[in-house]
Amino acid sequence: MPLSKTESALLISFAGDIARGAGEILKDGFSKVRHVKMKGQIDPVTEFDVRSEKFIKSAIHREFPEHDILAEESGGEDKKSPYRWIIDPLDGTVNYAHEIPVYCVSIGLEYEGECAVGVVHDPERNELFTAGRNLGARLNGKKIVVSPETKLDGAILATGFAYDVRTVRKNNLGLFGRMVKNAQAVRRFGSAALDLCWTACGRFDGFWELGLHPWDAAAGLVIVEEAGGKVTQLDGSPYSIYNFGILASNTRLHRQMRKVLVQRKGFKER
Repeated sequence: MPLSKTESALLISFAGDIARGAGEILKDGFSKVRHVKMKGQIDPVTEFDVRSEKFIKSAIHREFPEHDILAEESGGEDKKSPYRWIIDPLDGTVNYAHEIPVYCVSIGLEYEGECAVGVVHDPERNELFTAGRNLGARLNGKKIVVSPETKLDGAILATGFAYDVRTVRKNNLGLFGRMVKNAQAVRRFGSAALDLCWTACGRFDGFWELGLHPWDAAAGLVIVEEAGGKVTQLDGSPYSIYNFGILASNTRLHRQMRKVLVQRKGFKER
């Protein structure tokens, strides 16, 4: 049974408040990074990732001590709760560490295994994207919808490259090359959560990527779908935040994007 609209609205409000609080931490720390650790060859974490995550988790523990949490920097908890918060305390860490002002806080909520609430806060533009199932999607309280674009050669798309791009066989480089030849333009801004939100509000007409983690997409998935968009795997099959590849669009371009991305029969994402 899904969350009631009343409960969803309360959870969205709570998540929005803590996302804004975490965003203040990030904005105050912007250009002040002193400690960068590498989780992988090109996968950094700063002291502000950690501070933001601690702030968010502390707020959830105070308000909902029985809820589970899955967070990028500290991993997961397993209290057997039907509620699980999925947190990216700083999506766009590479940008942030290099003083590029494209980053955000992403907070999603699963209820009984389904993504039910999504909140993404962009501190630099003071933009708060919110959505709950059957409640629509909003930007700073105003309803948003996906773009009306119908032709791929008139579409502006977004994508990204996973941190293992140097070592994995399916690294998105080939897909990027094909899509550049078919779309009007392809942008790569370095924050999957913002890419999804900008698709939801019509700035982008579509987005795809490989190798995302649950915290990259949990909030954006709800926001895109509640804005009238479509989210699947690259081959059009149903999407889960635990899948390898994601394809999000305004629905009108979905088939066209899929044909470019998956050009052979028997395509498998792994």
